[in-house]
Amino acid sequence: MIRKAAAFAAKAHAGAVRKGTGIPYIYHPMEVALIVAQITDDEELIAAAYLHDVLEDTDVTEEELESAFGTRILSLVAAETEDKSLSWRERKQATIDHLRMAGREEKILVLGDKLSNMRSTARDYMAEGDTVWLRFNEKRRESHRWYLKGILDQLTELQDTMAYKELKKLYEFVYGA
Repeated sequence: MIRKAAAFAAKAHAGAVRKGTGIPYIYHPMEVALIVAQITDDEELIAAAYLHDVLEDTDVTEEELESAFGTRILSLVAAETEDKSLSWRERKQATIDHLRMAGREEKILVLGDKLSNMRSTARDYMAEGDTVWLRFNEKRRESHRWYLKGILDQLTELQDTMAYKELKKLYEFVYGA
């Protein structure tokens, strides 16, 4: 299941790179899957980590994903998928609001995603300083700070995990306490 998801994600993200870098996009889902695998041995949840961006960022449909991986994985990935018709702020607020009622599995998936993103942001912030924000759709540092604080507040049930602790430390490093 996990190998199948890795191959599916690699094909779906083929040719894509991370914003503002030449890094192949697939490295992000790979890292998310590794983070999730450090929290749980649930193969479907780890597979969902590999697939978490395919609905949002590729031409993969819900029907294709469900056919290949089943209803549970589709549900996990769909819960992590943003509605791109909304503004940046509306999408991020919807994510925070969703997490208030989300189950532990969805929260683990979000934690893996946000930690992977924050690792990249922190690395680039050390090298580039505040110019790092220019690569994002939302270019204000304070907006990103608000969003990640909202995420951290909704993931406190995972505060004993190493991933949560690392995310919190990176938040404090980049944004201050």
